[in-house]
Amino acid sequence: MSLKSDCPRMFTIPGKPMGKQRPRVLRNGISYTPKETVNYEVFVKGCYCEKYPGAELFKGPVRMTILVYMPIPKSTSKKKRKAMLVGKIRPTKKPDWDNVGKIITDALNGIAYDDDKQIVNCLVGKYYSDTPRVCVEIWEIREE
Repeated sequence: MSLKSDCPRMFTIPGKPMGKQRPRVLRNGISYTPKETVNYEVFVKGCYCEKYPGAELFKGPVRMTILVYMPIPKSTSKKKRKAMLVGKIRPTKKPDWDNVGKIITDALNGIAYDDDKQIVNCLVGKYYSDTPRVCVEIWEIREE
C-alpha cells in the first residue's frame, strides 16, 4: 500500500510564537485556560480561515510541519546574529517546541480537521528570524 499526500495547505501566523499554557486552577477547584492561550488560539484560527475560507475538513490521517521563527534578542552580537539567521545557532529557549505544536494543533480542531487525533506525523522546528512567525503546512494522507 502506498500513501499519497495531496497539496498541502500552508499558512503563516505572524508575530512572536507562543506555546500553550497550562490550565490554571482556582482555590475553589475550578480550572480555566489562561486568556493569552485563548487569544492566540483564536488568532491561529483566524489566520487559517483567512487563507482557506470554507475549506472542507480533512477526514483522514494528517501530517503537519510547524516551523517556529523566534525573534533574535536585541543584545546579540553581529557575528552571533549572522549565525542565528543561517541556522547555525538554534533557539533553545521557551516556548518549548511541543507547547507551540499543541496550541496550533488544538486551535485547528474543527477548522482544518475534525480532531487533532488525526495527526499521525508532525515535525516542529525552531529557528531564529528577523520576522517572528509560525509557518504551518498540513497534508491529508490518502491511500493510492
